[in-house]
Amino acid sequence: MIDCAVTSDWSENIDPVFPLHQGGKIEIRPTVRVRDRAGLALAYTPGVARVSSAIAADPELARDYTWKSNTVLVVTDGTAVLGLGDIGPLGALPVMEGKALLFKEFGGVDAVPICLDTKDTDEIIDTVARIAPAFGGINLEDISAPRCFEIEQRLDDLLDIPVFHDDQHGTAIVVLAALLNAARVTNRQLGDLRVVISGAGAAGVAVANILLDAGIGDIAVGDSKGIIHLSRDDLHPIKVDLAERSNRAALSGSIADAMAGADVFIGLSSGQVDDDVVATMAPGAIIFALANPDPEVHPEVARRTAAVVATGRSDFPNQINNVLAFPGVFRGALDVRATTITPGMKVAAAHAIADVVIDELEPDLIVPSVFDRRVSAQVPRAVAAAARADGVARA
Repeated sequence: MIDCAVTSDWSENIDPVFPLHQGGKIEIRPTVRVRDRAGLALAYTPGVARVSSAIAADPELARDYTWKSNTVLVVTDGTAVLGLGDIGPLGALPVMEGKALLFKEFGGVDAVPICLDTKDTDEIIDTVARIAPAFGGINLEDISAPRCFEIEQRLDDLLDIPVFHDDQHGTAIVVLAALLNAARVTNRQLGDLRVVISGAGAAGVAVANILLDAGIGDIAVGDSKGIIHLSRDDLHPIKVDLAERSNRAALSGSIADAMAGADVFIGLSSGQVDDDVVATMAPGAIIFALANPDPEVHPEVARRTAAVVATGRSDFPNQINNVLAFPGVFRGALDVRATTITPGMKVAAAHAIADVVIDELEPDLIVPSVFDRRVSAQVPRAVAAAARADGVARA
């Protein structure tokens, strides 16, 4: 096994990324050993036939006698991979392998990466639905907006297992966790805050929705054409719904216009924000500049006026990293055999992440490290409890 923490010994002439990925980053191993004829007869024929017959008679037994109860399908079409865009299924495979690695490392969840060679929404839904019986959950990954919204919703309606688009909800959960603690650090409540989000793609819409569910004061979301509001005639249905639920101040114009006097800026696009615009924000502002590798506002600039700054990068404090969320969300959902992942489960995950460091808060520590093992203990418990409270748990 290669230790990801050891890379400094590589020659300066060798990119250490490629040797680490050689042969792939994951493998399948047996959980039982077959060492003799008796063992073979139990693990495979004829013994396995009795298990198959029992499952055919009672499908719920698959969760006890197969890998279903602890295995997630990680699926993509390769159309929105990291910041690389539409690079296709093969280009996406190293990222999907990495996702599977993180599921196991941080949640004890087995995951299988599948990269589909189609961009057709109906074909993706049909393919995933047909192979879903072998899995306990579906993690959608790196599928472009707005198709990702329809794919997730239709699969969630079709299947009786959790369907979770991490680019939407993983980001949203960690942003909410960070904002809960940023509000505490600055002695405010969520209901006191006016938020501006730059970016109305998968992450931007999901962040807006979870903040609204959590009771944010007000929120304005901007896309490439400006602030989303009901008077615009160029909005697709997802944005129309968002316009109906947000922007109570009826703001219009540009992101820069909306940022004047705002308490919080959340960057989920590649659009850069000028220094003089940042300076117009309210005193004690909170800035989450999450574009990678180049944040919308450089942290050094943001700190001139903001009280709390977060990015998506690991080389600055307060990294907003989805790995804080998705392993624990699925761990908790699988543990109680949840049929779906509800808004309440997502909000519960955010509170659990925030609470890990609630006694250690300072401006440069509003979320735990991804290596803080308290996260993998607390998030699944909170998600499982929320699933039971929301009536979607089967165990």
